[in-house]
Amino acid sequence: MSKIVESIELVTPSPGTARTLKVHRYGKAGAGPKAYFQAALHSDEYPGLLVANHLIALLDAAEAQGAIKGEIIVVPVANPIGLGQQLNGQHVGRYEFDGGGNFNRSWPDLSDDVYAAVKGKLGADEQANISLMRQALVDVAAALKVETEFDGLRKTLLSLSISADMVFDLHCDNESLMHLYSSVRHRDLIHELACDIAAPVILLEADPGGGPFDEANAGVWWKVREKAGDDYPIPAACFAVTVELRGRNDVYDDLAAADAAGLFRFLQRRGVIAGDPGALPEALGEATPLEGTDVIRAPATGVVAYRKHLGDRVEVGEVIAELVDLMADDPTQGRTPIISKASGILFARMNEKLVRQGAQICKVAGSVPLEHRKAGGLLET
Repeated sequence: MSKIVESIELVTPSPGTARTLKVHRYGKAGAGPKAYFQAALHSDEYPGLLVANHLIALLDAAEAQGAIKGEIIVVPVANPIGLGQQLNGQHVGRYEFDGGGNFNRSWPDLSDDVYAAVKGKLGADEQANISLMRQALVDVAAALKVETEFDGLRKTLLSLSISADMVFDLHCDNESLMHLYSSVRHRDLIHELACDIAAPVILLEADPGGGPFDEANAGVWWKVREKAGDDYPIPAACFAVTVELRGRNDVYDDLAAADAAGLFRFLQRRGVIAGDPGALPEALGEATPLEGTDVIRAPATGVVAYRKHLGDRVEVGEVIAELVDLMADDPTQGRTPIISKASGILFARMNEKLVRQGAQICKVAGSVPLEHRKAGGLLET
């Protein structure tokens, strides 16, 4: 099957306007394994756009050589709604202007409807259960109601991804090292991916909460498994991962080409593309629990002066930065130390240095769950 490029028109927000999704399809539908990629769901996170561009070039070459063995879908611009959001000359693409909230939160949980569709049909054959689940997922996604433009985008993206064996959601942080979010149920796969794309930080989630896109695809499998009980074998058959491609300003061809090549090698290891990916590169770091990540917030308003750099190892109680009180009568006394509650790697920080009280300023990936962290709150609680 030759490559197909499809344009899917979204719900029209107003007369005289139209938005579309460009979809690149490779391989034979249903051939499996199926891999799905999308870039810039948070549309102000740009590195994934360039990575997708390089990945499509690699896949085009593989397709021309007859090397595509499974099915691959790439949506290089996943959020044309957010891409069009400009405010006073600044691109604002994380939240939907019309009240839809964060573009990567509150995605539909399909598990109740999928379980209702498969209840009474599940059996002792795991592969048969997987096929039954995948058909139910496709049917339930197709039946999602659309009332707003954002609803239409969600339905379209989920309909493309929901039957995949692997889902890659390409994002980035403000300033950060490459890092990955995925389920503890896919520890081996996320380790392999991290080696292929040289990600030094892996954050493992048991119950991420918040309804992000990766959970909407992967979580339905273990949720239906819990509903069905122990008599019916249902594996976590969708490996979904949020790939944080460093920081917003890390948009360079050399980085994007290397990242795309790493993703391509991973697909080769998984049997989606033919060819020898070579030996698995050495790991650059160890997986840590999401609840072990210290999300450090500004204790007051001021300018952040960092003492530590991205990639530095920090210990509990160590000073990462100082908050400078610009209104202090004595500048030498107007500094508040900002300390880490975790021992681990400083892997992300905000590029805004003038901060308000309570603002997130940096993150440390620690190996020990923190008492103050709430499970199911992603990195927002």
